[in-house]
Amino acid sequence: MDEISKLLKEAKPLYFARKRRNNRIKALAAMLALVFMAGHFYPQKYTYVEYSFDNLEREIYLTENGSVIEDLGLPTDEFGLLMVG
Repeated sequence: MDEISKLLKEAKPLYFARKRRNNRIKALAAMLALVFMAGHFYPQKYTYVEYSFDNLEREIYLTENGSVIEDLGLPTDEFGLLMVG
């Protein structure tokens, strides 16, 4: 009975170290699987902007004279920037 106690005392740290290592490996594998699945199911938007030179003047005019913030109905200053205060 004494020899069994010595063997258990000797094996106890090794058992818990192996158990900790296996739990870390399982957690890492689960995390990688979740990241892969989240990346796979995440909706991706591919926007392809095509510029045509025939209405380039119109695009430049809208960019210079328009304001997205003003179009939303928010108060803007003379530069088309959001007015604070």
